[in-house]
This record gives sequence, structure tokens and C-alpha cells, in this order.
Amino acid sequence: MFKGFKKFISRGNMIDMAVGVVMGAAVTAVVNSIVNNLINPLIAMIFGKPNMNNLLTVTFNHSTISFGAILGALLNFLMIAVAVYFCILVPINKFRDMSESIFKKKDDEEEKKEIGTDQQTVDLLKEISEELKDIKSGEKSANQVEKSGEDQTEKQ
Repeated sequence: MFKGFKKFISRGNMIDMAVGVVMGAAVTAVVNSIVNNLINPLIAMIFGKPNMNNLLTVTFNHSTISFGAILGALLNFLMIAVAVYFCILVPINKFRDMSESIFKKKDDEEEKKEIGTDQQTVDLLKEISEELKDIKSGEKSANQVEKSGEDQTEKQ
């Protein structure tokens, strides 16, 4: 039972998800601080209210619809999405691209070495073949020289 749980926890996807949750919580705290300490004061300067919760409200039969609160939540979401994209996803993708290119270069070098040894073997075999041909042709020419020498001595 514990082995299955350990295997489940050790999976890469589970670890990635845990890291994502922790990073998301950290980014959320930063974005909430930016919204509360920068954007809401700017909104207060423009509209005269410190946050958008009471901005653009409609009240009917003691029910209140707050479009300002919805806009504030959308603004928080967009800020978190931008922060996660530029602070987490872009650097991770750059790191993955760099590591893939490094591994690809190593694989290419290994293939070149393998091709290089294969090509060296082929070249060496070609040289041996040419030398054997030269030796055989040299023997033929030497035999021909000997035969022509014998023929000339016989004629005399």
C-alpha cells in the first residue's frame, strides 16, 4: 500500500503540480500586494473610492450587484496570469529549450563520432583494396618482366 502511494507521489506530474501550487500561492500574494498597494490607490485617485467593490453597483429589492467587485476579481486574475506567465512559464520554457539543445548537440556529436568511425573503416578498407590491387598488378608486371626476360634469353 505504501509502495503504491510512494510511486504515486514520486511521479513527475505530481511533483510538478505541487510546485505549481506553491508557486501559485507565492505569486498570488505578490499580485494581491500590487493590487492593494498600487492599483487600488490609483483607482481611488481616479474614482474617489479605495477599491472597486462598491464601484458600479446596482441595488434592486435589497439585492446588490457589484460590477466593480467583478472587475476587481478579473483584474486580480489577469495580474496573476501575467505574473505566472512571465515569472514562471517563460523561464521554464527557456530552460527546457536550452537543455534540449545541449542534449541534442551531444547526441549529434556522438552520431558524428559513430559515423566518423564507420567512415574511417570504409576508407581504410578502400585503401587496403587499392594496395592489394597494386600488389597484384605489380606481381603481374613483375611476372611479365620475368617472362619477357626469359623469352629474350631463349631467343638468344
